[in-house]
Amino acid sequence: MSTADAAEDDPMRESEYSIVRSQSAEIQGNGMAAQAQSSLRAAAAEARATAERAASRLFSLQHTDGYWVGDLTADSTLQSDYILMQMWLYPAEADGSWNPPTLPQVRKAAQSLLNTQRADGGWNIYEPGESEINATVRAYAMLKMTGFDPEDERMRRARALILRMGGIQECNSYTRINLSLFELFPRKYCPTIPPEIMIVPGNVLYEMSSWTRTIIVPLSIVQALAAPRRTPGHRRIEELFHPSRRLALHRKDRIANVFVHADKIFKRWERQNVRKIRDRAIREAETWMMSRLHHSEGLGAIYPSMMYSIMAMEVMGYESDHPDLEQAIRHFNGLMLEGEETLIFQPAKSPVWDTAIAAFALGELGLADRDERTAASMTRAADWLLSKEIRRKGDWSAKRPDLTPSGWVFEFENEFYPDIDDTAMVLLTLLHAKASDPEKQARAEKRAVNWLLGMQSSDGGWAAFDVDNNWQVLNQVPFADHNAMLDPTCPDITGRVLDSLARRGFTYAHPAIERGIRYLLTQQETNGSWYGRWGVNYVYGTFLALRGLVATRAPGAADAIARGAHWLREVQNPDGGWGESCLGYETNRFERAVSTPSQTAWAVLGLIAAGALRSNAVADGIRWLNEKQRPDGTWDEAITTGTGFPQVFYIQYDLYRNYFPVLALATYASALEDTSKYSPSWNHLPSLV
Repeated sequence: MSTADAAEDDPMRESEYSIVRSQSAEIQGNGMAAQAQSSLRAAAAEARATAERAASRLFSLQHTDGYWVGDLTADSTLQSDYILMQMWLYPAEADGSWNPPTLPQVRKAAQSLLNTQRADGGWNIYEPGESEINATVRAYAMLKMTGFDPEDERMRRARALILRMGGIQECNSYTRINLSLFELFPRKYCPTIPPEIMIVPGNVLYEMSSWTRTIIVPLSIVQALAAPRRTPGHRRIEELFHPSRRLALHRKDRIANVFVHADKIFKRWERQNVRKIRDRAIREAETWMMSRLHHSEGLGAIYPSMMYSIMAMEVMGYESDHPDLEQAIRHFNGLMLEGEETLIFQPAKSPVWDTAIAAFALGELGLADRDERTAASMTRAADWLLSKEIRRKGDWSAKRPDLTPSGWVFEFENEFYPDIDDTAMVLLTLLHAKASDPEKQARAEKRAVNWLLGMQSSDGGWAAFDVDNNWQVLNQVPFADHNAMLDPTCPDITGRVLDSLARRGFTYAHPAIERGIRYLLTQQETNGSWYGRWGVNYVYGTFLALRGLVATRAPGAADAIARGAHWLREVQNPDGGWGESCLGYETNRFERAVSTPSQTAWAVLGLIAAGALRSNAVADGIRWLNEKQRPDGTWDEAITTGTGFPQVFYIQYDLYRNYFPVLALATYASALEDTSKYSPSWNHLPSLV
């Protein structure tokens, strides 16, 4: 084991993070010390040159309005559900004929499905992942609905795989519900989402995650009002039912059994047709849904909510030229990435998120005011971000009614749902990006900091959209198998919030910071890592937890920081990079994958924060980033590194592969060039040389 690695295994520590600097170069003599300094300068110069090439490419991608936005892609279920929605909006004729005005797009979506089929006949939900039952059933069903020959070899392979996996009976609630709308799955074996949830006392709706709310409210309307619709050619998918598997709802435990019995009661209630109560509930659901379409690019500005809201408006009798329905369809179609022969959908758009991270990375590289061109670019970014600050109350105010509105959303427009992660990231960015109106910027920053502090949960952590959204019993309801019924606090967001607040002068003496520190210390895994809820996975959570803890100079956290850094070094790939698979969300442990630029950057950032600036691990990670950069200044990233709903839905951010490496390289170069330039973190920790 090298001296560097041994030091990382057992770093020197002193109380209150006393400054410790290795004197090894001096011991070796002045000549070797000079050689070491020359080598460090060369390493810094190479990292900066790599970052500058990437920065040039990033600047070229900025829109004239000041924002960045990359493609946000996911799995094949979005294409499958697009076809299903066209079947809903343009039902087949009585004779089975089907010629929707969107048929060219339907055919492109079908071609995209065929292009992404795996060799075993199935479809996966992340790269590189195994075939998954829901994605495979939905793709097979929609290909058949569009007229694809079920005896084609590709369909035969898909069908055989589905049956080997347990048949359509193994699908989750949302696949079952979607298919039941066309009598492709028995309605009685789908969970009921009653609109009466809107009038149940106690604000139960706001104990669910924000995305669950925006999905189930319109879906409850669809379930309550919709009659089954015809399929093209009257086609069925009976061949997907496994002959020896039960159709009944999945039961997890005793509590889940209670909810399954409750579901039966809901179905009896529907048959009793207590019209006055049902009508009131539907009116409440409609009012709730329609009010959230204003100042938003669709309900919740996410694909499933937008799809169900369109279906709900249609079933409630909104005419095809109704402006609200037209706008909802226009926003939904705005998620489409259409080519000459194929079509894929984005689950959402990410301009605020992309702009904040891109501009922050460029600012950390020192480009905020290098020259007139870069300064103007950063000012445009700041002005655009300020124009997107939320100034009205949203769903979050159900638990924080007296908190002054602020914050930022993920998308272009989504007023009811500012999120904590985006807000913390934007505040980091505004440390570098200066708007054309400094006073306006100062007021916005003050409001946003106050909003962040007010959105801390009682356990000391921060969640994505809400406070104390942690009723675990709700995870047992039959329609909770999208694995995102709740929005609990998580280490990754908490770490970013602490980093953001600490850079604005908050210290561990502040009660909110102290609670956040305590939360992170209690959430550390036994192996030293932290779970990542919104990025894949333990590498993401660990990098952000380390940056948060170090930025706050948290007393008593030195051991946790050293263990986190040690874990990052232990999971480094032999090629010098880092890579982690989404599979870890199923196995609850780190699952190694090929090295990626985004995950390598995260690990490097975490290690530098923890004091490992001059370690072999960081040097190897930086070397990997230098060597893997393409001539145009970008990097390739083949595997999925973004998380939507763990185990169910994952996201690929196209710009992650470019701006996170810039941030890591900039941090490394600045720290080597002059430790005083890197303000918050590593210079008060033991040096892991």
